[in-house]
Amino acid sequence: MLVPGAADASALAALNKQLDAWIEESRGQTGNYGRLPDGKARFDVEPDHTAEAPRLRRIGNPVDISDVYREFLWDGPFPDMAVDLYGPDIRCEYSRINVKAPGSGFKVYFHQDHPFEPHTNPDVVVTLFFLSDMTEENGCLCVVPGSHRERYSHWQDGKFTGTAAPDKQDDFWARAIPVTGTAGDVLLMDTWMLHASRVNQSTGDRRMLICDYAAADSIARGPMKIPTDVGPKIVRGQDTRTVRLCGETLEMPENYTEDTFFILQEEKMAAAE
Repeated sequence: MLVPGAADASALAALNKQLDAWIEESRGQTGNYGRLPDGKARFDVEPDHTAEAPRLRRIGNPVDISDVYREFLWDGPFPDMAVDLYGPDIRCEYSRINVKAPGSGFKVYFHQDHPFEPHTNPDVVVTLFFLSDMTEENGCLCVVPGSHRERYSHWQDGKFTGTAAPDKQDDFWARAIPVTGTAGDVLLMDTWMLHASRVNQSTGDRRMLICDYAAADSIARGPMKIPTDVGPKIVRGQDTRTVRLCGETLEMPENYTEDTFFILQEEKMAAAE
């Protein structure tokens, strides 16, 4: 579900100002840098990143290092949207920022988010907040309608790669629709929805802030792939002593050592193309 104008102009400007500062900081780095609680890099750059053409593509859990992002994701409009979906008790799981620089070859293959962090029940919504306009030219998100009811392995050749069924990627593209919108819109996406994106062929950054919110009784069945220093955190209502179980059999992910799943996808899919 796309919600237009989910944040006011002042909040959007503050978030982008902080992101501008991080991109500027990345000019002084030659590779991934910063550290998450598990030792992986917080700031992930593309392989061709340079000081002259910075290509910072992901920031893990900006809430850990920015009051602006923490207040927006904990106290802003998105927790209330999750309440409307799952009831009064809501937990903010983790967040990340994805950036596609103009002219980069960075693309994302079809995958579902739930296999990265299986939960005891599927009451998890992924909020994708548009920090910039989203167009087909700049590599907007594409989703496969109805795919939240489908299940695909994200393992290939004995390794968790974060890609759903590599042999079906063309079929997914044939079924996919683009999600376009303007800066300030938010997409509420089921955690099982198949999604991907193409390269940015425009002249500006494509910027997206992503945060997962779960019902308090939906509990992750393993360590977070992007761990946070300050969460997960109950942001609406109260925590619970109970856990709600669904009867579904879930495939557990591998606790991969790569900094981001983008690297996992690149290693597997580049060899196949």
